[in-house]
Parts: sequence; structure tokens; C-alpha cells
Amino acid sequence: MVQVRAVTVVLAASVLLVTVGCSSGEGGGTGGSGTPPGIEGDASHASSAPSATAGPTPPAKGSVRVLRTVTENLDTPWGLAPLADGGLLVSSRDKGTITRVDEKTGAKTLLGEVAGVAPAGEGGLLGIALSPDYASDHMIYAYLTTASDNRIVRMLYDERKPSGEQLGAPDTIFKGIPKGVIHNGGRIAFGPDKMLYAGAGETGDRGLAQDKKSLGGKILRMTPEGEPAPGNPFPDSVVYSYGHRNVQGLAWDDKQRLWASEFGQDTWDELNQIKPGDNYGWPVVEGISHNSAYHDPIVQWKTDEASPSGIAYAEGSIWMAALKGERLWRIPLNGTEASAAPEAFLTGKYGRLRTVVSAGGDKLWLTTSETDGRGSPVKGDDRLLELEVK
Repeated sequence: MVQVRAVTVVLAASVLLVTVGCSSGEGGGTGGSGTPPGIEGDASHASSAPSATAGPTPPAKGSVRVLRTVTENLDTPWGLAPLADGGLLVSSRDKGTITRVDEKTGAKTLLGEVAGVAPAGEGGLLGIALSPDYASDHMIYAYLTTASDNRIVRMLYDERKPSGEQLGAPDTIFKGIPKGVIHNGGRIAFGPDKMLYAGAGETGDRGLAQDKKSLGGKILRMTPEGEPAPGNPFPDSVVYSYGHRNVQGLAWDDKQRLWASEFGQDTWDELNQIKPGDNYGWPVVEGISHNSAYHDPIVQWKTDEASPSGIAYAEGSIWMAALKGERLWRIPLNGTEASAAPEAFLTGKYGRLRTVVSAGGDKLWLTTSETDGRGSPVKGDDRLLELEVK
């Protein structure tokens, strides 16, 4: 069951009724295809900007076509970073390695193993991102779990060296993010402002999310050197937003607005539009609360139909990869609201879906997550797919 926050859509139709679902943690399983989510609630509780700045609204109904399997036999793929000159970098959560995939042939080249990774449970080598100055500095950033914490490092990538020896020693730019067997967050991305954003989980210690002095249960924003970014909402702090349970998806739309996907517990998973300094409610509330103290999600899903990890923006919509839900969700946008009911695609066809990244225009890259300990690996194990979406 999926539900969408109330919004007045200037169309000849009346308010849409919809119902779709979410999934807690990273648990396995397959929900149904879902019925349209209920656009409900009171728009007066929306703490995001009005949708008047939306621009063209995408059609209510979209489509997804799998163009090809780029490569398969990946091992616990987690982070995905396309290179401007061709190729995609893929991190392996459990092996602690980064591999380059030729997007034309599917051939894989091992860059190397990232020193210091201590994989356990949902922790390991997680999100990766390219430096905003990658063309000149060739630096790869990574979010990883060590024996003592979660941290962010950067490494020089030298493709002139032999396979397996192309990664330089990791330089830690930020450390001390709480670690746990579960809820390590892990997604990192550079925003349009060239600042580094990171989703940090609350590790199962629910109280961390509301503690603004803790790094757990937060979205963090920092400079490429790991310092609090200029303009952050709390003095001398990298905390950008709080009250999160486990953020694993970050993406910006064409108006440079930040969106994040979040695991709920037993009731609602969420898609949130992120505002600096806002409180997103966990563990006091889960999903839409209509409480002005907390920023309500744009859409919420019952847990069997989502368990959201990566998200991407393309063709006027947010595309959200679902783990337990084993499907790709399309959420068409009108400004900072959903303009129509979310749609589910690829339901059950490729198993658990982990990371989705824009490939430019109407194309997306998508990785599966069947080898993460909660899936059911089949022939081919985990794959990287190229999609065409509308």
C-alpha cells in the first residue's frame, strides 16, 4: 500500500486515490504489484516549497524497458559511479573492492581492494562517488565500515597501473559515524553545490536520530575535505537534516532540490524532499504524521513493497530501487510533490534492486542485490542493467 501526501494538482481531474507499500530494514521477500497510492492528508502540513516552480509535469503513466544486461556475476554490488570517459565503477560491500565495468562489452577490471574495510551484516564498502574535480584529481570517495566506525575516505585512481593495483591508499576525510550490524546508511553523492552529502543510519539505536550531536540517523553535508559545509543549518556541524532511520538514496532533481529514500521499520518506508535543518521524525513518527514538528514524506510505502535503497532523477520523476519489494518505483513530480500515483516496474523479475543511477536523458543504470545475504542468487548472480524510462 502506497500513500502520497496531499497536493492540489491543477488538472481537470479530482484528487487521485492511491495505495502502495513500503518495507522495513533490508529484509527479503516479494510484495504484490501494488495498487495506486492514496493522495491524502492536508497540504497545510507540507513543509516543502510550493509546486508552482515545478515546470512541465511528467505524464501520470510511465514505462520501463530493459535494453540489456551490461554485465553479471557481480559480488554484493553496492555503490555505482559512471565515469565521464566511459565505464562504471562498482563497489563490492563484502569483498571491499572496486571494479570498473566496460559499459559496452561488460568486461570487468579490478581496481583494487580498499584497505580498512571490515564487512559485517549490512556494513562494508558501501557508497562511492567521484570528486567534483575528478577530471583533474582522479579521486574516488567511498563510505565504508571499519572495525570501529563508518567513515568516508578518498583514493587516487590510476588506471595506468596493473589491474588490482590502481587504487591509492585511502585518505580518511571524515570518521566517527556510528556503525552497527544494521542501518549503516552508506550512500554518498556530490551535490550541485560540489559539497559531499552522506546518508548515515542510526545503527538500530533509535535515540541517535533525534540527537543533533550524534551523526547517526542523519543526512550529512561537508566539503570535499570533510569539514562542515558553508551554510549548514547547525553551527560547526556536518548535520544537514535529522530524524532519519536509514537513508540509502540521495538524488537531486532538475531544480537542484535534494530527495532521499528512507527505510521504515514495520509500517512505512519513505521518499522525502530534504530541507536543511528539518526533523524527519524517526523514531517519534514513521511515515506521514500531520504533525508540524516533523517534515512529512512525499510518499510512503508499506514495507513489503519497498525497502528502498538507491534513487535517481530522470524524465521528471524519481526512480527508486526496492530491495524487499523487488521492483523499481517511478514517482512523477510536480515541484516538490508527487503529481500522480507511484508506479511499480520490473516486479520480481530481477530480485532485489539496490542502486539506480542516471545514465543521461531517458537512460538509467540499475544493479541488483541478490548476493547480499537476503536474496536468492540464481544463475548470473548480481547484474548491472541498462534501462530506458519515460
